[in-house]
Amino acid sequence: MNKHISLPTGTASSSPIYDALRKDLVDGRFAAGEKLAINALKEQYQVGLSPLREALNKLAAYGLLIQENQRGFRVPQLSREELDDIARLRKELEGMALEQAIAYGDAVWEADLLAAAHRLKRVDVSLAKGEEWERLHTQFHRTLVAPCGSVWLLRFIEQLHDQFDRYRRLGPKIPAVRQALDEQHHQLVELALSRDAGAARALMEAHIHQSYEVALARYQAHA
Repeated sequence: MNKHISLPTGTASSSPIYDALRKDLVDGRFAAGEKLAINALKEQYQVGLSPLREALNKLAAYGLLIQENQRGFRVPQLSREELDDIARLRKELEGMALEQAIAYGDAVWEADLLAAAHRLKRVDVSLAKGEEWERLHTQFHRTLVAPCGSVWLLRFIEQLHDQFDRYRRLGPKIPAVRQALDEQHHQLVELALSRDAGAARALMEAHIHQSYEVALARYQAHA
């Protein structure tokens, strides 16, 4: 049975300002703990107060901002305990989603997965193409678990990815790290297509752990 689910980026009613702020928060354009100045944001993003406040409220509900009573919005702090918790939950939820995707995925999913993997493999891993690699990397992981059959599971995974990337993107892009991850992406595709759910889940957990070690090193360097 095919249970492919198309999950949009962010919320169902995301707006350009929401998407721009979300990306900048995940990319670390604002410092952890930084208080956001509304007037400065209006000027920086060339947006009116009403859509800006709506986006900020949504991002607070999503967990990328903290809304302070009568004091505006602040970027959440980072901590080792939080990173450990996020990595643990990613292993559990993405492992579950991958097993279900392998059980439910059809020929259309297989074709989509091969296409996503091909685009990711072909992108230049140099620093100049960092943003493109990140976009295709996210797309690959979404495609991998898309037919899991649970909208809520996909939403939780999406949220955990954004929180995890706040740590992973603290440091400079390293092509060698990307190449190692891309090799695991290739192996994940092979296991998924051969319907080896147990081996695929084990590799997914190892893949997340490798990314966790990178994120942890970058967090410790900034702590």
